[in-house]
Amino acid sequence: MSRQWHAGRVSTPLRRGWTTGACATAATKAAYTALLTGTFPDPVQIHLPKGHTPAFALTQTNLTETEAMAAIIKDAGDDPDVTHGATVRATVRRGEPGSGVTFRAGQGVGTVTKAGLPLPVGEPAINPVPRRLMRDVVAELGGGDVVIEISVDDGEELARHTWNPRLGILGGLSILGTTGVVVPYSCSAWIDSIRRGIDVARAAGRRHVAGCTGSTSEKAVARLHGLPDDALLDMGDFAGAVLKYLRAHPVPRLTVAGGFAKLSKLADGHLDLHSGRSQVDLHALARRAREAGGDDQLAARIEGANTAMEALQLAAAAGVPLADHVAAGARDTARAVLGDAPVEVDVVVIDRAGRPVGHAPRSTGGCPESPPP
Repeated sequence: MSRQWHAGRVSTPLRRGWTTGACATAATKAAYTALLTGTFPDPVQIHLPKGHTPAFALTQTNLTETEAMAAIIKDAGDDPDVTHGATVRATVRRGEPGSGVTFRAGQGVGTVTKAGLPLPVGEPAINPVPRRLMRDVVAELGGGDVVIEISVDDGEELARHTWNPRLGILGGLSILGTTGVVVPYSCSAWIDSIRRGIDVARAAGRRHVAGCTGSTSEKAVARLHGLPDDALLDMGDFAGAVLKYLRAHPVPRLTVAGGFAKLSKLADGHLDLHSGRSQVDLHALARRAREAGGDDQLAARIEGANTAMEALQLAAAAGVPLADHVAAGARDTARAVLGDAPVEVDVVVIDRAGRPVGHAPRSTGGCPESPPP
């Protein structure tokens, strides 16, 4: 179980939770059991890929001669998951003879409308591992031809707070999960969304994408380069996730855009830019200020600054292009992670008003003129 650390001491362990895919699987097992036997198992236990065997309480059930419905409230543990507390429903019906197990998107579950995702266009956004888990419970109960419809209460509204609209998943949420377990603060769903965003951009033929630390930098770089929505990657603090995935799945050009503080951490070699996992190094900023033409007095003032923003203001008042040097350092870090991947990289530093205040022009690696594989 994950733990939080404070001043060298372990605090209360963080509680793990269960993915929408695990909830959908458990609801499917309960509903299909009821369709076969007339009785809902409650709680209902399932087997997950890494050996976990959680049991889920049912919150609602309904049984008719032709279908059964079971509902489960998702518990994401201590993870700040947008779907925590959502009601996941599975409705199971008899299918046409020989049809096997088929899936339908109920209310609140999206449909794939863009290429590049691990599901064909037109399919319900129920990811491959949850599909396999649901097929497994059908087989466990004796098999059969069944239609499984998954729905999530208020899923369409919840999806507005996810990557789904940009990825071309319309009408609701995705049913996710590779292990069935939600590890608190692992941000695995965000990182997976970054990867799927790159896949969608590549499938759409985009030759230029932007990894942005937030909405302000995203809007600024979209204006600067005229990039469409599906070329914009909301990387947040996960610069490493963007760079490592592009190393294996290159796009000819990457722009990294973000605020001065976060990009100063990238310049220092940090790939996770979260304030709890990396810190701004004022000594490094002072060294960069000297390299940019600043004197020892300016360097000393920057070392004594309270924040990265104060350091930037001190450099700007002295006419020293510190943001450009931070951008260059961030570009060098990105280039090092990308290795020989055929990706040109430039970096734009954005201030809080959305204005570019620093820039490092494109640097190449591999063969940038080559198209992505």
